Amino acid sequence: MATPPAEGIDLTITLTESPGATPRTFRLVANGSTPAPESTLPDSAAALAAVELHGEKMFFALPDPNRVCTEQYGGPQVAVVTGWFHGREVNASFSRTDGCEISRWTALAPLFGALAGGTGAV
Repeated sequence: MATPPAEGIDLTITLTESPGATPRTFRLVANGSTPAPESTLPDSAAALAAVELHGEKMFFALPDPNRVCTEQYGGPQVAVVTGWFHGREVNASFSRTDGCEISRWTALAPLFGALAGGTGAV
């Protein structure tokens, strides 16, 4: 992986809509409150806002043995996020396989290509 930025965000998002589908790749780059021109998400500003609000908890969550998740299925989408978040390396996977995973997905939906307010399915 490349050298981390001193500050800021440089994330690559690989989204697979369904098994066997061709993955789509997006990038979010920012050093401050405005996405850089290299960002390729449909709504980079919404993605940056979601990452700044939820990124720490979503990318670096500690296991919680008391967490209970509803048994529901939100869809076959899978997203892998790699890169850097404020000097920390990110390698996180997201899916919609149960209530907890759907909640994580929804919190960062713009990072997966959704327009603001969307679910992340593009």
